[in-house]
Amino acid sequence: MKDHDKAAYPEPPRKTPVADKQTSLPNPAVILTNLFYYSVDVPVSTFKGALDSIRSNNKSVYYHQKFRRVPELTDCENGDYLLEERLQSGSGDCEDSPAAEGSSYKQNCAKEIEQFEETSNNFQLRYGDLGAYASGRKCLMKQKERMMADQAQTS
Repeated sequence: MKDHDKAAYPEPPRKTPVADKQTSLPNPAVILTNLFYYSVDVPVSTFKGALDSIRSNNKSVYYHQKFRRVPELTDCENGDYLLEERLQSGSGDCEDSPAAEGSSYKQNCAKEIEQFEETSNNFQLRYGDLGAYASGRKCLMKQKERMMADQAQTS
């Protein structure tokens, strides 16, 4: 008994037929593709692979970075941008007060000393009694108590 009717369903060919070439000239698209691949793509990929391997060997971790220190006022030269910025902002004028100003540093840097004392006093009022195991809840409760004490004083 036959499984299929050969007239209705002929057997498939045993070999794949060869494409009929109409011309003997090579395909220009294939030539251009190969030209681009070997002249541009291969060298660029090879160069990038070499760079990536070098970078992976010399990869520095962010916490090993060495940052440049800000120079002191005495190290700055005339017309230096950092010097101008520090003078305009007014910071750094009395950093090394006793050494730079001598015995009159309290008089010359009175404004900075007063600002420092006020800031440290405010910090102590806000966070001084919180201790090592402080939490946001403790900080807010301390702020609430401080505000209630201020309201009691004003009324």
